[in-house]
Amino acid sequence: MMPTIRHGKVRRLLKEGKANVVKKCPFTIRLTYPSGDQTQEISLGIDSGSKYIGISATTQKKVLYEAEVELRNDISKLLAARRQNRRSRRSRKTRYRKPRFDNRKRKEGWLAPSVQQKVDCHLKVVEDVCKLLPVTRIIAEVASFDIQKIKDPKIHGTDYQQGDQLGFWNVREYVLFRDGHTCQCCKGKSKDKILNVHHIESRQTGGNAPNNLITLCETCHKGYHKGQVKLPKKIKRGMTFKDAAFMGIMRWAFYDRLKEIYLPLGIDVSLTYGYLTKNTRIAHQLPKTHYLDARCISGHPDAISDGIYYHQKKIRCHNRQLHKANTLKGGIRKRNQAEYLVHGFRLFDKVRYQGKDYFIFGRRKSGYFDIRDLNGEKVNKGSISYKKLRLVETRRSYLTERRLA
Repeated sequence: MMPTIRHGKVRRLLKEGKANVVKKCPFTIRLTYPSGDQTQEISLGIDSGSKYIGISATTQKKVLYEAEVELRNDISKLLAARRQNRRSRRSRKTRYRKPRFDNRKRKEGWLAPSVQQKVDCHLKVVEDVCKLLPVTRIIAEVASFDIQKIKDPKIHGTDYQQGDQLGFWNVREYVLFRDGHTCQCCKGKSKDKILNVHHIESRQTGGNAPNNLITLCETCHKGYHKGQVKLPKKIKRGMTFKDAAFMGIMRWAFYDRLKEIYLPLGIDVSLTYGYLTKNTRIAHQLPKTHYLDARCISGHPDAISDGIYYHQKKIRCHNRQLHKANTLKGGIRKRNQAEYLVHGFRLFDKVRYQGKDYFIFGRRKSGYFDIRDLNGEKVNKGSISYKKLRLVETRRSYLTERRLA
C-alpha cells in the first residue's frame, strides 16, 4: 500500500488490534483486515556501486523512501582466513592427500564470492523496497569502465592487443624486465644475485597485478619481512581498478536477475548510465550523494522530500568458525563464538541509551557492552552495563539508522 502521514489513524489501528508492527525503522505496519488497493505509479531508482548503493522510490511529486546502503568489503579476507584454517586443520588431522583440481567444474554464470555477495545485496535491497511499496518501475544505473583507456588515454585500435606483458612468459618475467633485473631497494649494493618479486600490498589485498609487484634481492626481501629493512618511500602500489572491474562484471548479472524476477510480476525494468545521471543532477542543482543520484535515476529529480533518508549497513549473518586458531595451555581450544544471548541481548541488536539509538558491537559475560552508532563511534571510552540499555529492535542483516538529509 501507499505510505501515510496520518499518525493518529495508525495509532488507533494499532491500539484496536487492526494492524501489527512489522518493522520499526522505517516504521512499517501490516493491516489485519481487507483494504482497497488504490496505489500510484512509483519509480524506484538504484544507484549501484561496489561500496555503496543509493535507493530512491518516488512518485511524480513526492519522495517516498530514500536510503544509502553500505556494502561489505571483507569477503576476500574471510575466505583467506577460512583457507588458512582449513589447510592447517587438514595437515594436523589427516594424512597427506594429493590435490584434486581437475574434477572441479564451476557452474555456468559463476561469479567470484566477493562479487556474488554484492550482487545478492543489490537484489536484497530492491526486494526489501518492493515489500514496502507497490513499485511499478525499476531503473538501475550501471557503468562500464575501459581500464586500458584509464591507464593510457591515447590508446586506440590494435593497441588494445599490444599490452605491457606481450611477449613475456608470465608476470614475474615482465616485472624483472621492467625493473632491469635490479633490486629496487638497494640498487645492487648487497651484491646478492638472487632476485625475488615482492608484493607491495599483500596478495590478498592487492593481487598479482604488475603495479603491485616490485623486484627485491634475496637479502632485502628477507630483511624486509624480518622488519630489518625499510623500502624507499617512492615504492608505492599503483592505481587499483578493483571497483571498476567489479562494476564491469556485476552490471549484466544484476540487470538480468532484475528482469528475471520482476518482469513476470508486471514491473517494468530498465537501465541507465552515469553520464545521464550526472547531467540530470547538475541541471537540477542537486548535491552529489548516492540517494540523490538515485532520485535522478528514478526520473523525478524535482520530487519533494521530507528531509529524511536511511543509512543502512550490511553485516555478516553467521560466523562458522567454532574455535580460535591458537591453542591455550592444556590443549584447550577457546571458542570463537559467544553465547546466543548474553543477558538477553544479541550482537548488533538496536538498543536505546540516554534517549538515543545505538547498536551492540561487543558483548561480555560480565554484562558490560560496547555500543556504537553506524559510523563506528563509541558512546564513551568505557563499556556500558546492560541494565542501562533498552532493546529497541532485534538484529537484522541490514542495520538501519534514520538520518536528516
